[in-house]
Amino acid sequence: MSELPDSPGSKRPAESTGPTGSTASSQSSRSSEDKFLNPVAGFGVTFKAMFKKRLTEQYPETPKVTAPRFHGRHQLNRHPDGLEKCVGCELCAWACPADAIYVEGADNTEEERYSPGERYGRVYQINYARCILCGLCIEACPTRALTMTNEFELANTTRESLIYTKDELLAGLQEGMVDSPHAIFPGMDEQDYYRGLVTEAAPGAERQLAVSKGEKPSDEAGESNGATQEVDA
Repeated sequence: MSELPDSPGSKRPAESTGPTGSTASSQSSRSSEDKFLNPVAGFGVTFKAMFKKRLTEQYPETPKVTAPRFHGRHQLNRHPDGLEKCVGCELCAWACPADAIYVEGADNTEEERYSPGERYGRVYQINYARCILCGLCIEACPTRALTMTNEFELANTTRESLIYTKDELLAGLQEGMVDSPHAIFPGMDEQDYYRGLVTEAAPGAERQLAVSKGEKPSDEAGESNGATQEVDA
């Protein structure tokens, strides 16, 4: 038997449209807890760091200790006899994403030799106003002529002083080296240098005259100085 529809005078129980009293009270208590705990949670990091050992570095009073493979200022390396490893190939300049390296290569001669190979880097500049010290130039160098040192204090007051030249980047002379240019080790070729067969400068090796840099023999330099003194007199 089917149910009859509600008569016009009958009353149906009211449907619940809002939260019950227990639900409302639980939400109210949770809201009060959040109001109390949120500020405390915000200070959580502060409270954790408050009792930790201080890590403040007293720089520059205390020198910074860098990692062994730190990416700092570049250095142009030499062979054990003092000749330069850079061959002026410009691969480092092509690899630089910041266009911070400028290289000009030139040919070696028997009278003025800077590297064991055919060419050398006549001009080498790095602009540290652009350099990002990424190390991609180091990976591109085929002769390991370019490496990075641990020196990082490069700040200066002018842009011109941030452009390092070859003389500033070239590694200093060590024991057993002769400053370039000078003759290649007798009986050796370029490949022997990279095989590690040359360990020091040849006995009696002397520095050649850097004519490309405007150097003159001592006799000519003395004569020119004497002529200048006569004109002044």
